Amino acid sequence: MAEETKYLPRLIAFEITRSCNLDCIHCRAAASKGPYKNELSTEEILRILSEIKEIAKPIIILTGGEPLLRLDIFEISKKCKEFGLKPVLATNGTLINEEMAKRIKNSGIERVSISLDGSTSFSHDNFRKVPGAFEKTLKGIENLKKQEIPFQINTTITGTNVEELPKIHQLAIDLGAVAHHIFVLVPVGRGKKIQENSLSPGKYEETLIWFYNQRGKSSLQLKATCAPTYYRILRQKAKEEDKKVNFETFGLDAMTRGCLAGTGFCFISHKGLVQPCGYLEILCGDLRKQTFKEIWLNSEILNNLRDFKKYKGKCGICEYIKVCGGCRARAYEATGDYLEEEPLCTYQPIRSNKICAS
Repeated sequence: MAEETKYLPRLIAFEITRSCNLDCIHCRAAASKGPYKNELSTEEILRILSEIKEIAKPIIILTGGEPLLRLDIFEISKKCKEFGLKPVLATNGTLINEEMAKRIKNSGIERVSISLDGSTSFSHDNFRKVPGAFEKTLKGIENLKKQEIPFQINTTITGTNVEELPKIHQLAIDLGAVAHHIFVLVPVGRGKKIQENSLSPGKYEETLIWFYNQRGKSSLQLKATCAPTYYRILRQKAKEEDKKVNFETFGLDAMTRGCLAGTGFCFISHKGLVQPCGYLEILCGDLRKQTFKEIWLNSEILNNLRDFKKYKGKCGICEYIKVCGGCRARAYEATGDYLEEEPLCTYQPIRSNKICAS
């Protein structure tokens, strides 16, 4: 029983549809208009939610595709609340008119994340591949603000927009966001086509240090995703500054470790397939054939991710393994082995230095 309660899901990304009204260049799902065959029915989604609540009360990220294209989304979010789960919405924001914002408000959704990958219409629309997306997103944000719905800005970082990050961050502040979450590109889906625009290891480290340095300057809650190295940097910098690490403990910022895949997080696809995360495309189970509890507790892959002794390369000997873990999806895409070392990390573990010295 102790092992069952040691690792419980704290965040679950639920892809309630793969259909989308945009064609973003980085999309892990290569999502487009659809429709997609064999998507989960309303009844199946509600059953899965009821199974989740039996073992934990995590934040449920209603995502896609574009989740607002799903007609029953508000029935789903209300059921989340009824079950004691915490529904949040991940959207591109372009469909949020005044009426939609009111429905979001009344559905129990606790926070909305809006994707902004540029500080101007030129850069954002080029990323999203639909003219006018930027202006529609800003209008959607204004409609959320009228309903006093907390929102955060999510930004996917690639080599094409990394220099614009300070401007995007300032835009998030100016818009009245409560948080800014950055996502470092993992080359899956359409992201494989722009892999040459991925950050170099040096730029990756530099960007995360810049993000860390905003903690004392910015009014926003900050979180780095698909960038577990940030949590190593956070501890290193805190030690250098002789400060105690003060972790955020509210909502989507409840994060004390870098890669949560399999330990406190999982992804459920539009067909009910469970993966450690949306970017780590390895099947852990099928919710049309198994219960959520069976998959969460018994999946060999999920249990491997919880056993840090199985991690390889410098991740396996790193003193920060428990707080960072390396991006398992990036390791898998680079090597074919999800337990291999994080390919973008520049840090040389102290234990590795001792081994080399001997």
